[in-house]
Amino acid sequence: MQPNILFINVDQMRADCLSIMGHPVVETPYLDQLARGGVLFDSAYSATPTCVPARAAIMTGMSQTSHGRVGYEDGIPWNYEHTLAGELADASYHTQCVGKMHVYPTRNLCGFHNVVLHDGYMHYNRYKQTTPAGESFEAVDDYLAWLRNKVGADLDLLDMGLDCNSSVTARPWQLPEKYHPTNWVVSESIDFLRRRDPTKPFFLKMSFVRPHPPFDPPQTFFDQYINETLPDPVVGEWARDDDPYLAGLDPLTDHGLVPPKRLKRARAAYYALISHIDNQIGRFLLALHEYGELENTVILFASDHGEMLGDHHRFAKSLPYEGSTAVPFIVSDPGNRLGLARGSRVSEPVEMRDIMPTLLDAAGASIPETVDGQSVLPLARGKKIDWRAHIHGEHALGEESHHFVTNGKEKFIWFSQTGDEQFFDLQLDPGEKQNLINDPDHQTAIQAWREKLIDALKGREEGYTDGKILLVGKQPQTVLSHILPEDDADGKRQSE
Repeated sequence: MQPNILFINVDQMRADCLSIMGHPVVETPYLDQLARGGVLFDSAYSATPTCVPARAAIMTGMSQTSHGRVGYEDGIPWNYEHTLAGELADASYHTQCVGKMHVYPTRNLCGFHNVVLHDGYMHYNRYKQTTPAGESFEAVDDYLAWLRNKVGADLDLLDMGLDCNSSVTARPWQLPEKYHPTNWVVSESIDFLRRRDPTKPFFLKMSFVRPHPPFDPPQTFFDQYINETLPDPVVGEWARDDDPYLAGLDPLTDHGLVPPKRLKRARAAYYALISHIDNQIGRFLLALHEYGELENTVILFASDHGEMLGDHHRFAKSLPYEGSTAVPFIVSDPGNRLGLARGSRVSEPVEMRDIMPTLLDAAGASIPETVDGQSVLPLARGKKIDWRAHIHGEHALGEESHHFVTNGKEKFIWFSQTGDEQFFDLQLDPGEKQNLINDPDHQTAIQAWREKLIDALKGREEGYTDGKILLVGKQPQTVLSHILPEDDADGKRQSE
């Protein structure tokens, strides 16, 4: 019989925030357990490191140039022919998502038989009250409706006074822990175990909003870290050490010098949210065991992107640095059904697009031709196979729009609007402290990486290269025209 498939998707978790990765403070015993009973991929990346494009790669198995989302933009319909959930449903799986989807329309099932939804605070729903798809924000959040039913009709997602995109403010959750959205995702997932179709294997996407802001861990977990000596953020010699406009005082800052006490609270809360998720994953694994399904379930754990958390005086995501782009990625097989090299590590570069083909491979389902990613299972079995040599990543980000290429050992970055370049030796300098772009000893390697980026950008509609050199100042786009609705694409072409 086909195995059950459990995909645990967290939001904005850094790759280094696992105790099995040697983090000096963060405690993640249940994720460590999954890694010890499976395989840890230590060069995993999010090629377009914000929620919407990263999740498009997860759900379609496509690269960013294929799924068309090369920056962050809400409200663009998801009309993909092949999705992870849809393919597994066609392969006789009972498919369910609990938690975050971040698609459009917000209630788009994307192939799942059912979605119990909590995307967090969704600006386009809240600000417009109803979207062009006719979705009131009151109708698109199952967690909020549940919380109001349990605790009080006047509750809202704003009650904590923390913004959903602030990486520099924090406070403990004000209600009993059982009402936290992290606990809710696991409670609803356990309830799915009760009511699933027992004649089919299941695919469950257990999708947490945290440790994405707001940084609001339960008090117990906050207390675990607030009095610890936390590691300092990594600051490169190239990073700005001044803050003339006091940007670090802004609760929504993405850069600047944040007051030390405020920064410590935020970092402690971030670590606490990760330990809280880990604790709740342990709760779900116990439920799986009680239902007799643990050893019949293949588990993949990954984050959609990371969090800068003060590295180089930067915060949040979307940047090309390791804090933002490197993610945890674990494949675990408690029943040893897949023949994995359990307890091993894999250093080949993997990416969000590899999740769909991996899980389809585990299910014995066919992989659509639209998929750009590859199944990581051969790597996880210790086999030597033909694997990509590097990953091309990017993000439209105004003046900081960028592209990067990396193999997990070296990284070349190009800022498309300024022409600035950076090069890092990640083996000797994993914190990206020293920019080697002008080092004479690295010019041959740098040119080779530059040529790889030129090759990746050939034919792009933005015109980033003529095939010989990188062209500075070309207008970046958040969404490529081939996925835009016809009216939007026509308007975009007319405005160019």
